Formats: sequence, C-alpha cells, structure tokens
Amino acid sequence: MKILVVEDDFGSRRMMQKLLEPYGDVDVVVDGEEAVEAFRMAWEDSSPYDVVFMDIMMPKMDGHEALKRLRELERDMGVKPSNEAKVIMTSVLEDPKNVIEAYYGGAATSYLIKPIDREKLEEELAKIGAKPKP
Repeated sequence: MKILVVEDDFGSRRMMQKLLEPYGDVDVVVDGEEAVEAFRMAWEDSSPYDVVFMDIMMPKMDGHEALKRLRELERDMGVKPSNEAKVIMTSVLEDPKNVIEAYYGGAATSYLIKPIDREKLEEELAKIGAKPKP
C-alpha cells in the first residue's frame, strides 16, 4: 500500500509516519500544494497513492482545496470513483462545517479528529481494507 501524509506540523508528521509504516510505503509532504504535486507525480509514475491522510489547516493551500484538486486530477485521468484514492481528513476541528465540507465538498473517505488515536486510526484503516504488512 502506498500512503501520502499531508501535514504541516513536524511532530504530527513524524507520529503519522510511524503509525502508518507497518501498512506500507509512507511519503510525507508539508502542505496542500506539495500534496497535489506528489499525487500528480505518483500517477505519472504509474504508482498512485492508495491512501492520503490530509490535514485541513495548512499554509499555502488548505486540505479542503487540496482534496478538491486531487479529485480533479483523478477525474482528468479517467479514474472511476470506485478506484479513487481513499482520503482521510485530519483536523483538530470537529465542527460540522468542516466535516460536511470534507465529505461533500471533496468526497473524503473519512475524517479523524486530532490528536490521532492509534486505535481509531487502525479502525479507519481496517474499514478501507488496509492491513499491516506481514
């Protein structure tokens, strides 16, 4: 499984990387602009991301806008909705506006509230069929 973590906070990036390493190859970027570029490059290399963990509040381009652009890239490449990358939004914000924007504005797969709890993260990964590497 190929995973992209999009997080501007260094500590959160490291924690997510450590928690996700047992599940596959983990790449890390620091903002939405880098996320869109990494996502595009992965498709060009015929090695797309299976899962993206996307922070919402970031400099340059927030997670909502980045998610919309990822979905646009997928549509432009003819990716069927059933084959889209799973995108799990992460945020300290649990207000309904952000949750609704993530699901309906960007077609997020799921939404996790920070700080990320290992057990909840593992539950979300299990829901999308991800299993630790043997």
